[in-house]
Amino acid sequence: MWPTLVANKILKKRLGSTNFIADYPSYDEPLLGFADIDHSLETIPNHQKENHKYNTWNIGGIAPEEDLNIHDLLETNKNLCDIYVLGFQEIVPLKASNVLGSENNEVSKKWNSIIRKALNKDEKDKVHSESSHDDFQCIISKQMVGIFISVWIRRDIRPFIQHPNVSCIGCGILGCLGNKGSVSVRFQLHETSFCFVCSHLASGGKEGDEKCRNSNVAEIFSRTSFPRGPLFDLPRTILDHEID
Repeated sequence: MWPTLVANKILKKRLGSTNFIADYPSYDEPLLGFADIDHSLETIPNHQKENHKYNTWNIGGIAPEEDLNIHDLLETNKNLCDIYVLGFQEIVPLKASNVLGSENNEVSKKWNSIIRKALNKDEKDKVHSESSHDDFQCIISKQMVGIFISVWIRRDIRPFIQHPNVSCIGCGILGCLGNKGSVSVRFQLHETSFCFVCSHLASGGKEGDEKCRNSNVAEIFSRTSFPRGPLFDLPRTILDHEID
């Protein structure tokens, strides 16, 4: 019994925070305040549809080289999308010191730097003539042990992002540590709510191992929860969102 209690205490310390890394508010243009929302939405005709691209990659615990090229992964040689969501598993080795120790986000910072370089290309490499199409910023970036998710959007739609939040669920050792589980992020763009889940499920190819993975998924869906927000009845669960 006591190992589970200790693990839950560690987990609460590690996963209890809803903090995340983002480019704002260090930039000059802040996100829209509540008072600005209605007026700003009136200036957006038909709430044009945005193009999205999603990628997932199990890194296998290998730190990235500084000059790693992910242009092919993001297909930046084609027309750039409006929203990029990248989910990684095992960005750090899943050893005890990483699972039980304090969070080390140096590797996730390296990945964000690599993503930034790939999306914000040099002027001579740009596909579009207008810089607004090529200038991307990170709105949410969150790491839980080896699970890491990073969301990037075009700079010109960033002011219309509201209510970014994260929710981390550990399903690993003792059923609660973060070597397995999920990091979910949510935000609202214009009037549409988005939710993205990056998960790392139980491994194994033996008969019956799929039941462990299905159990992980059930845990993630049942335990993931976001705040409702101070003024709005925001979606709380993964499936409550309009795009997930």
